[in-house]
Amino acid sequence: MEPLNADERAFLKRKETRDRRQFYKVMRILLPICFGLPFAMAWGKAIAGLPNPFSYGSYFTGVGVLLFLTLGGAVVAYRSNLYLLHQDLRHNTKTIERATITSKRFMPHTNTCFFYLDSPVKLSVEVSEQYFESLSAGDELNIEYATYSKAYFGYF
Repeated sequence: MEPLNADERAFLKRKETRDRRQFYKVMRILLPICFGLPFAMAWGKAIAGLPNPFSYGSYFTGVGVLLFLTLGGAVVAYRSNLYLLHQDLRHNTKTIERATITSKRFMPHTNTCFFYLDSPVKLSVEVSEQYFESLSAGDELNIEYATYSKAYFGYF
């Protein structure tokens, strides 16, 4: 592990800002639905002519179930993404892994070169043409990524 340089830290901060905004945007949509959907269902019951459609018990049970599901999903989404970015920024570390090139591919339709790796974190990397020509399958390549979130920084 090595410390992050200024560009990598700025990249992680930008990613964290984008992901946080997206997280809050989704939560601002889902939380009103948790309160509005049980109310809309009560109106559906009233239109259908069912007795006692606006029951406090059924409304708050519906709100509780929806809140539980929404907040449970929010915790899972936070822990699997934003929390890991916060950990990277707090510990200020990156991992440099030596990976073996398993195969190389040139994609003529996009004019790009790829190395496929044996790394559990990064399966393939796009490389420059000169790098593509200088290495072959079986050679080793170093890849850099954030320690916790596994955000890819580059190769050398």
